[in-house]
Amino acid sequence: MTTTRFVTTEINSQPEVWRLAADVADASTDVLPTPGARVAVVGCGTSWFIAQAYATLREQSGNGETDAFAGSEFPYGRSYDAIVAITRSGTTSEIIDLLGKVGETPTICITAVTDSPAADAADAVIDLAFADEQSVVQTRFATSVLALLRRSLGQDLTAAIADAETALTIPVDGLIDVDQVTFLGLGWTIGLANEAALKSREASQLWTEAYPAMDYRHGPISIAQPGRLVWSFGPAPEGLEENILATGARFVYHDIDPLAGLIVAQRFAVAMAESKGLNPDQPRSLTRSVILN
Repeated sequence: MTTTRFVTTEINSQPEVWRLAADVADASTDVLPTPGARVAVVGCGTSWFIAQAYATLREQSGNGETDAFAGSEFPYGRSYDAIVAITRSGTTSEIIDLLGKVGETPTICITAVTDSPAADAADAVIDLAFADEQSVVQTRFATSVLALLRRSLGQDLTAAIADAETALTIPVDGLIDVDQVTFLGLGWTIGLANEAALKSREASQLWTEAYPAMDYRHGPISIAQPGRLVWSFGPAPEGLEENILATGARFVYHDIDPLAGLIVAQRFAVAMAESKGLNPDQPRSLTRSVILN
């Protein structure tokens, strides 16, 4: 009997949820940072990696200097025009603590739970309750946040959503006979590579790493060998695929929007977990939110 996991249902819902997120972005122009503002984006775990992707996209699009930080590592001595906090549950201790310490700097909380301490502590809240999840492992909330933020930068998500539909059909079972995966990205997709690596570690206890693609040859390629994957979000730099194949490792790349490519990596993580007899909805040693005493 096949068990339908919460995480599988949530992964499959992403194309439609991204459409809703785009609508929220269009309705939130008076809440999100204005062009030219100096912005810090904060989160923990998955939310931090989404913050990394957004920070790079915002700067590359000319909208203003943007930094991304893990919630515990925010530099309180720096001056920002706004702080964007990403937290699915609104109960993550480091984010609540940060929002209470930043003084008069305007704060925006993007969350799936508006009746939460983080939402209460922020000056403005963007509600993504429709992207909330039952699985401990984050999938659609994280990608919906990035879809919303990409749309807020003026990006048309039509092609990305179509690619998300495609991502749900790309086979992954042929990739799970491996003992290690390294994920690579360039620019904003470095955050996606970090998140893909985290997803496989969480869901399936697989040894994964993530690097900027250009830096991969500066040491990490030494672990590439037969039985391992090197997975690129976006085209690899010239010559890198050939370098990887020469090690005996497999090179994985999908010619779709990189955010849609993250869906393929999510599905891979679930398939890997189930091949090991693990429940990806309940990863070992993890809870939905980290709440510190």
